[in-house]
Amino acid sequence: MPAVESYLKPEVITQIKRLDLRAQFVVKGFLQGLHASPFQGFSVEFSEHRRYSHGDDPADIDWLVYAKTDKYYVKKFEAETNITGYLAMDLSKSMGFTYRQELTKFDYSVCLAAALCYLMIHQQDPVGLVTFDEKIRDCLLPKSRRSQLANVLSHLSQLQPDGQTDIAMSLGQLAAMLKQRSLVMVFSDFLTDTPPVFESLRRLRHGGHDVILFHVLDEAEVTFPFDGMVELQDPESDDTLVVEAEGFRQDYAQEIAGFREEYAAECRHIGVDYVPLDTSMQFDRALMEYLMSRRSRC
Repeated sequence: MPAVESYLKPEVITQIKRLDLRAQFVVKGFLQGLHASPFQGFSVEFSEHRRYSHGDDPADIDWLVYAKTDKYYVKKFEAETNITGYLAMDLSKSMGFTYRQELTKFDYSVCLAAALCYLMIHQQDPVGLVTFDEKIRDCLLPKSRRSQLANVLSHLSQLQPDGQTDIAMSLGQLAAMLKQRSLVMVFSDFLTDTPPVFESLRRLRHGGHDVILFHVLDEAEVTFPFDGMVELQDPESDDTLVVEAEGFRQDYAQEIAGFREEYAAECRHIGVDYVPLDTSMQFDRALMEYLMSRRSRC
């Protein structure tokens, strides 16, 4: 049995090809870690047993009850509060980048979104999917039944990042589309001008929606692990810049730190949860951010 931390490492998850198994693997490790933490029990509460029926997850079977009754019962969990969730996935070409990690930014985001979908369905929360580049491309409406997990994961597994992006336009479209208060979880590298994005985020908040930004960068985009002369290329415009790594590293580090801090400060100001991630990080931080967002709405 792998250590709990192993379930949450991107380099481990690459060994699992099927997205549904990846999602279960991540959530299983996360919940095991959660149960051993001070947060035990706050996300879902045990309510009752019911007879096992076709379509139920065998992992929910209470084997102690089976030992006493020789019948299959599952533990029924009741969420503290129902949240309608939307997973909003950036399809732009820049999301397909990786330097030395196993997962691209897009792969990492898809795995994280799949795990969150699995977790929301487990908690009987409706969840849907929105994909966007220069505009919203597709939308799966939120549902809470188990078949929704297969629908969302099937769609996620077929996506490919390509082309340019207009995050502000897409989030503005999403704000106009939503008719009820929702939790919007955005997965993007946000490599675009910041003021229009901030305006769209304010519009989402003005509509009463809760928002979590999962700001996913490649590990190399954060650490700049290069030496010698380096050619940097914008994946969406194909513009290139040749720099000397040692002389450029300090300025780059300041720029990337400032970029993230600008997002963090604006998100604090308008009440958006901001989660800076890179593709070498375990998935548990993002999953905990989701659960804390649930708790804040109770």
